[in-house]
Amino acid sequence: MTVPATHMAWPFFNDPHRDLATSAAAWVCTQTVETASVDETCREWVRRIGTAGFLRYCVPEKWGGALPELDSRSLCVLRETFAAHDGLADFAFAMQGLGSGAVTLGGSDALRDEWLPRVSRGEAIAAFALSEPEAGSDAVALQTRAERVAGGWRLNGAKTWISNGGIADFYCVFARTAPGESGSRGISGFFVRADSPGLTIGERIEVMSPHPLATISFTDCIVPEGALLGAESDGFALAMRTLDIFRVSVAAAATGFARRALDETLRQARSRKMFGSTLGEQPLAQAILGDMATDLDAAALLTYRAAWQRDTQPGRTTSVAAMAKMGATELAQKVIDRAVQLHGGRGVRVGEVVERLYRDIRALRIYEGATEVQRLLVGRETLKAHHLA
Repeated sequence: MTVPATHMAWPFFNDPHRDLATSAAAWVCTQTVETASVDETCREWVRRIGTAGFLRYCVPEKWGGALPELDSRSLCVLRETFAAHDGLADFAFAMQGLGSGAVTLGGSDALRDEWLPRVSRGEAIAAFALSEPEAGSDAVALQTRAERVAGGWRLNGAKTWISNGGIADFYCVFARTAPGESGSRGISGFFVRADSPGLTIGERIEVMSPHPLATISFTDCIVPEGALLGAESDGFALAMRTLDIFRVSVAAAATGFARRALDETLRQARSRKMFGSTLGEQPLAQAILGDMATDLDAAALLTYRAAWQRDTQPGRTTSVAAMAKMGATELAQKVIDRAVQLHGGRGVRVGEVVERLYRDIRALRIYEGATEVQRLLVGRETLKAHHLA
């Protein structure tokens, strides 16, 4: 089923974005992936999305990508489109970009030449490893260590809540290389192959919206000198640059979930018989649908304003990205909650689209910076802007 995308007429987009939205929607609505496990489903989505050419938007043109540099609006268009169809399709696409982002931004030419074309073809699965058991929202509290050894680095520590953990072919890992430093200082990024000796997959984490998620451990894990991503001690800045690119796309995924929820609810409203007419003819239902449509447009406007600004106006986009991530995920949660309510008993039945969406959306209010963190960012950036005015 193709969810209507009338918002593509907005001035944030150009014709290539509109063509991309049309082609992605036409393709994904023909795809159904059913396998024996979530791991295999994600692998299959990566393979299919790569074969169809959409993963090319996750890397720059020089390394097999579709555009000279990463385009936030293209990423958002694809995430919204895939999320409206299947949450795991969106997850598979997004993690190829996020997981390889630090290689794109800070990897050596040799690493980029070897791995980014494989990412774009769906032949290698990527993962981003920043969070730790005691370092989630407070990412600078990470304890994983990397020490120089002959010819490279030795890693020790653990990462958790790692998406694609257990199925990735490589991990972009952030570790403290200067033990005497605190906060964001002294953190470096590393490219670590999944088959590196000393890297083990610990707990596989099951969550309410299933996707590959795990704790990974490093015990005297040796990586070569060329595995360093960016400059030594610049790892935290590299991690934040990577997240800045993809944070707005989280808002797009939330918008896609909400758009699908509204579409399903409109179908329900037209077909559900109630009090001698239909659900959609009841004034209270119409009012709820009005709220849903308004919140959806607000989420989309926040999302694509931020994506457009990042693409067209060089400079700091922290505030608009945080607004988009916070606003879209919170508004989408409200839209989907109302969708469940208007579906009545069907809404909580396992297997219904809105029941799945209810589980899918909840995690996005936490991933890549919880709502509370985004609120702080927006507040701080607003104070800075007022001071400079």
